[in-house]
Amino acid sequence: MPPELVRDALAEDATGATATDAPAKPDAPALQDAPAQQDASAQSADPAGAVPAHPSASELRALEAGLDRLQTAPAEREPWWRRAARGVLPPIVLLVVLVVVWQAYTVIAQPRPDLYPGPLDVLASIGSAWESGRLQLAVGTSLERGVVGFLIATAIGTPLGLLLAESRPLQRAFGPFVSGLQVLPSVAWVPAAIIWFGLSDATVYFVILMGAVPSIVNGLVAGVRQVPPQLRRVGRVLGANRAELAALVVLPAALPGYLAGLKQGWAFSWRSLMAAEIIATGGSIGFGLGALLDQGRQLADLSSVFVAILAILFIGILVELAVFAPLERALLRRRGLLPAGGAR
Repeated sequence: MPPELVRDALAEDATGATATDAPAKPDAPALQDAPAQQDASAQSADPAGAVPAHPSASELRALEAGLDRLQTAPAEREPWWRRAARGVLPPIVLLVVLVVVWQAYTVIAQPRPDLYPGPLDVLASIGSAWESGRLQLAVGTSLERGVVGFLIATAIGTPLGLLLAESRPLQRAFGPFVSGLQVLPSVAWVPAAIIWFGLSDATVYFVILMGAVPSIVNGLVAGVRQVPPQLRRVGRVLGANRAELAALVVLPAALPGYLAGLKQGWAFSWRSLMAAEIIATGGSIGFGLGALLDQGRQLADLSSVFVAILAILFIGILVELAVFAPLERALLRRRGLLPAGGAR
């Protein structure tokens, strides 16, 4: 939706509210000219005629971006290689510095290799786990579980969060329980899940859902609370009903808070998955990174433990940089809060 249409709808809404709410003053000389002024305002706000009775879905979806674009100046696009260098070089440089410090410590202090392995020892363990296929199996199993569990949690948490955000009685009733579930460590659900579902994948997915759904719900509710009331009024002026207002105006406008809830939900689901895989081993549960981590503990092989920790950390960073960071930049750029070629 062009910013002019948003501005015109706001002007028409403000004109209607002023004409309705202003007290009558019979002795005011400007009273006789009020109808003419209102007609002129209506003509200036909508040059093509009356506002359409039923807006298109694209107009309502673009409504949340219009207000921010009204006060954002366009910027020159930055070359892609400069944006990539700005995003990739700092973590790589930090990683190299940490590895150099780690190696220097092992060379100077010469600690016991079984208690304080060096980078070369961990690298040798990575090569051994890769050649045996254990590392690929563990990464593939855990990543598949994490992604599937997170998608299920998103499918459950999104409509639930929107329902709680739009219904104050439901929010007062269920809001404290959802917040309580969010602060409850998801590892506490593992014993109950094992009793209910046995040593199966259902146990892992249940723990993931209990860790991720409350974060997604709370993030969406917080995002809806931050939606400017002008957007709802403009949506009503454009003719949107309650369902269209919630799905096409409120939800897109709440995307910053919703995306923050999704990021936190992924973090909780990944942590919950690791806790479930470490505790629930055997049965029909496959070999994941949590099982690889527990296997290194049982064998007192600290290098293998570091391999699992680094793999868990690497996947978390990769998902953040490859999935959520581009989504956040695209969202801010669409709303006019980030230059067209800029980076955060």
